[in-house]
Amino acid sequence: MSINALFLVASTRQAGVLGNTEALARHAAAGLPAKAQQRWEHLARLMLPPFADHRHDLGTYPMPEGDARLLLDATLEATDLVLVAPVYWYSLPATVKLYLDHWSAWMRVPGLDFKPRMAGKRLWLITTSGDRAKAQPTIDSTRLCADFMAMDWQGELWGKGGPPNTVQQDAEAWARAAAFFSALPK
Repeated sequence: MSINALFLVASTRQAGVLGNTEALARHAAAGLPAKAQQRWEHLARLMLPPFADHRHDLGTYPMPEGDARLLLDATLEATDLVLVAPVYWYSLPATVKLYLDHWSAWMRVPGLDFKPRMAGKRLWLITTSGDRAKAQPTIDSTRLCADFMAMDWQGELWGKGGPPNTVQQDAEAWARAAAFFSALPK
C-alpha cells in the first residue's frame, strides 16, 4: 500500500520562519518510509473563503473552487492527514479550524461522497505548547474529528513550544518524533 501523507501546517508564522510545531513535524517526516509521498500545505498561505453554514437552509453546497478545491483534492488523495497545529489559546489555530469547517460543506456536495471517502484514512496530530495540559483540548478535538469521520486516529506528537527552536531542546519529543510514523507499512 502506498502512503500519501498530507501535512497541513496551521501556523500563522511568516513564510521562511520555521516554528516549533513545523520543525517537530519535519523531524518526524524524516522517519516516513522511503517511498512515502509527502505534500506540505501551509493553510495561512491559502485563500480559503469564510465558511457559511447552509446545512439547514440550502442543505447542499457547490463543488469548491480555487484553494478550497486544491485542499479538497489533496485531502481526498491522501492516505494520511497530519495536522501540524501549534496550540493557540488552548485550541486549534483558526487556519485549521476553517479547513475543518469546510469539511461540513464537502460532506454536502452532491455526488462527492466526502465522508465515506474519508473513512479509514489515518489522522495524526503534531502540536506544541508551553505545557502538555494546554494541548489537551486540541488533542481531544482532533481525535473527535477522526471518530466522527470514521478515520483511523493515530495519536498525537506533543512537544514543548515557545520561542523558535524551543522544541529541539525537548529531548523526549525529539526522540518520539523520530519514531512517530514507525507503525506505517514499509
